[in-house]
Amino acid sequence: MQSNKLILSDFSFEAGGSIPQLEVVYHTSPRLYQKGDRVVWITHALTANSDAEDWWPELVGPGKFINTDSDFVVCVNIIGSAYGTTGPRSINPDSGKPYMLRFPMVTIRDIVKTLESVRLHLGIEKVDLLVGSSIGGFQAVEWAATCPEVIRNAVFIATAARVTPWISAGMEAQRMALAADHTFLEQNDLQGGLLGLQCARAQGLITYRSYDGYCLTQAEEDDDCLFAQRAASYERYQGEKLTKRGFDAYSYNCLTYEVDSHNVGRNRGGVQAALAQIKAHTLVVNISTDGLFPPEEGREWAAMIPDCQFCCIHSAFGHDGFLLETEQLIRLITPYLER
Repeated sequence: MQSNKLILSDFSFEAGGSIPQLEVVYHTSPRLYQKGDRVVWITHALTANSDAEDWWPELVGPGKFINTDSDFVVCVNIIGSAYGTTGPRSINPDSGKPYMLRFPMVTIRDIVKTLESVRLHLGIEKVDLLVGSSIGGFQAVEWAATCPEVIRNAVFIATAARVTPWISAGMEAQRMALAADHTFLEQNDLQGGLLGLQCARAQGLITYRSYDGYCLTQAEEDDDCLFAQRAASYERYQGEKLTKRGFDAYSYNCLTYEVDSHNVGRNRGGVQAALAQIKAHTLVVNISTDGLFPPEEGREWAAMIPDCQFCCIHSAFGHDGFLLETEQLIRLITPYLER
C-alpha cells in the first residue's frame, strides 16, 4: 500500500485542548482514487499501523481477498500512534520537545474526525465496505453511527459499542505498569518507560489470547522440568518485540485512554439510540474464546443495529483470532464485499 500524509490545521479535541497542526498518515492502494472505484476502508487495532498489507497480509494486498489492485483500499493511522500520525512523540511547537505526557487526551471520536477528513480529501462519496477489528472496530462503529449516509456495508470484528469495565480495568493495569517505571514519569526522552511498556504489553497479551491458545503453543517440552519457563519467555519476547519495532511508552499510554473513551451512545441518548442510526448492511463477528469481547455481549448490541447479522467464529486463540482465522473471516465477509 502507498503511504500518504494529510495536514489538518488547528485540530480541536473532544476532551479539550487543541494543537496547531495534526499530521495524519494514511495508506491507500498504490494509485489515485477514481469515482466508481469500490472503496474498502480498514480501521486498525491498537498497536498496528495504516499499512494493512503489513499486519493483515493474508487478507490485504495485490490479488488478495481485499485486493489493492482492483479495490481502492484505505487505512488511516490513528492519533497518538507511534507510526506517523501526530501524537505524544511529536514535537510540541511551544517547547521544541516531544509532547510526551503533555499531549491532549484523545477520544475515538477525534480519530473518526480524521477518517472523515481523509475521506473528503480523497473525494470519496461512499465507503462500500468498512472493516474494523478491536479498537479498529471502535472506530468503525463510531463512524457508521456518526455518518450513516457514508457507510454502505460494515463488518465489526471482535469489538464493542462501548468499552466495558473489564477492558477499562485492563487498560489501567497497563498504565500502572508504565508508571511503575520511574523513567516514564521523568519524561526526559522517548526512551523513558520502555521497561514499563514491555510489562504492559505482556499484561495485554494475556488478554488477547486464551487458556486454550497458551496451552497449545506454550506448554513445556520437557515434562520433568523443575520450573515452567516457556510461557514466561514468550511474555518477555512479546514485550521486547513491541519496543524493538519502535513503539514508545507515551504513545501506548495515549492509546489506552482512547480505548477508555469509547461509547457510541455518549450524548446520543444511549448505545441503543446511537446504533439505531446505522444504515449500513452490518455484520458483527465475535470469537468464541475472546475474553475481551465475549460473544454474548456482541449478540446483544448487534441486535440494536437495524440491518445486522451476528456470527461467532471458533478459535483457540482468543481475541487475536481476528488476525489468525483468515478462512472463516473471508467466508463471512465475502457477501458484504460483493454487495
